[in-house]
This record gives sequence, C-alpha cells and structure tokens, in this order.
Amino acid sequence: MPSRTAGWQAAGVVSWHRLGRRADVALRDLLSRIARRAGWTPAVLAHPGYGSGGRVRVLGRVLLAPRVLHPEDRRAVPGWQRFLTLESPGEGVVVEVAGQRHVVRSDADGLLDVTLDVDLPDVGVVPATLRAGDRASSATLHLASPDAAQGVVCDIDDTVLVTGIATPLRAAWRTFVQPMTERQAVPGMAALLRQLTSGAPHIPVVYVSNGPWNLAGPLTRFLERAGFPAGALLLTDWGPTSDRWFRDGQAHKREALRRLAADLPAVRWTLVGDTSEHDPALYADFAREQPDRVQVVLLRDVTEPATRVDRFGSVPVVYAGDGAGLAAALMSRG
Repeated sequence: MPSRTAGWQAAGVVSWHRLGRRADVALRDLLSRIARRAGWTPAVLAHPGYGSGGRVRVLGRVLLAPRVLHPEDRRAVPGWQRFLTLESPGEGVVVEVAGQRHVVRSDADGLLDVTLDVDLPDVGVVPATLRAGDRASSATLHLASPDAAQGVVCDIDDTVLVTGIATPLRAAWRTFVQPMTERQAVPGMAALLRQLTSGAPHIPVVYVSNGPWNLAGPLTRFLERAGFPAGALLLTDWGPTSDRWFRDGQAHKREALRRLAADLPAVRWTLVGDTSEHDPALYADFAREQPDRVQVVLLRDVTEPATRVDRFGSVPVVYAGDGAGLAAALMSRG
C-alpha cells in the first residue's frame, strides 16, 4: 500500500503541473488580447491528412498573426523562431473538401484534429481548404482504398531525417538552429519507402513523430525535396498539460498506431523506425497487441550496420544500418 507521504508527493507533482498549465494558458490569453488589439487576426495552417471510405482526418493549427503576413510565408526562419507563435483556441474554422463545407473549432491548444464524413472518390489525393476568418490554407488529404491491404508508418528523426537524438546537443542544434534546407536525409530511406509503396495504387503512408507541429511545414517540404512518398503527418504539441510538463512522446506514438489501425481496418502496416529512441519497444508492443495488423518491422540500427533478422512475436523484424540495407534484406526475403 503506498505511503501517505508518497501520496502527498504525487498530489504535489500533479498540482505543480496543473499550475504550470494554468500559467501557460493565462499568459497566452493575455498575449492574445494584446495581439488582437494590435490588429492580429486568426490564421489557419493546414497539414496533410488521410482518409478512406468516406471519412477523412483533417489536421491543422490556428494562430494569431499580423494581417500583413500569413504564418505560411515565414519559410526562411530558423527552427527556434517557429516556436514563437500564439495559438488561438476555440477558433471557428470552415473546412471545405470536395465542395462540402464543415464548421469545426480548434482545441484548447489551437490544434485541429477532426474526423469528417465526406462524399469523396474511393482513392487518390484531395485538397482540403481550411479558413479562419478571411484567411485560408490548403493541404492534401491522402485517400486510401477501403480495401487497401498494405500501408507504411514511418518515424522521422533518425529514420528519414538525420537528427542524432542520441547526442542531445547536436540534435538540438539541428532542430532549433540549422535551416531545414541544410538538413540531410538518412541514406537510402527515400528509395526504401518508394519501394514499399510501389506495385499498388494509393498505399497509405503516415509519418509519425514526437516532433512539434511548429515544424510541420518545413518537414513536409523536406520530405518532398528528398524524394519521399507523400503522406500524412502526425506530430504533437510540446506544451505543458495538466499532469505533465511536456507531452508524452511514447503515448503519442502508441495512440497514433492504434488510431490508424481503427481508421484503416483492412491495412497491414509496415512499421519503419530506428533504434535511437523508443521505436523498437513501441513497435514490439503494437505487433504483439495486433499481430494481424503488422506485416513487417524495419529498423535502422544507428549503432550496428550489419543486417540481421529477429521477431516481435510472430512479426518479422529487420535491422540494418541504412535504407539500402533494409531494402536489400526485404528483397532477399521475397
């Protein structure tokens, strides 16, 4: 039985987290009032989403910004400046997809993550326009076939984008200072993902990361420039919550996998990640929890380049030092 002291300590921690969250909200509300008096208005940023079978998941953020500059126009700024944003919670947003309009609201952190029933083509890419006030933003919704048999979930940091998470100072420099135009792709990974998505039309691709939504625009452009298949982005918010100082990255990825399994029930996923953080454990848990939903796990080993094969329960796991090694191992498996 936990001691009374331990209970008090736990309650104290939760209280501090709640106070931190309240302080964050109070500061944002104060800055929002000042910004609106200065003429700032809501502006929405649309992010790539996905859908299937007449349902789409629409993603975005609503910010307050000067009328003379849309946040999407701030392309050539360092990563750290992208965190100097003022989110607008509870803002009404009009979503237009295939000529159909829906009115939704941003959540308590200014984020949009809504599922809509829409009359759409079976497969393909469809533009979605999100409008807050008189300012709009567009993004692509990637529609998988309702009977799609395969899909790809891919991590970002140290899987497709060289970050060096194992060396925190180097990772921080690359994330907050180095321009995204100078960032390097992990060798062979773009070709690997193109291989995984060839041979069948509209195979769903979803990039899942613990990175913040603030970097969604530069990440989307990086993936396109480096030759990766287009797909949805599932990032997270780095702000405090009522029970944590920072968002739980592992919980974010775990929930993302479960949500994808529910949204696209016919798909067996190839899970692509690396060994620098929690991908092996998270993928192992999901593979053992829903083995019929995982085709194979591919892990870029950041410490050992030799190719090897293991299993998470009944699911095969391939390790290699880069995308070319993973692709060769897949080809040898047939």
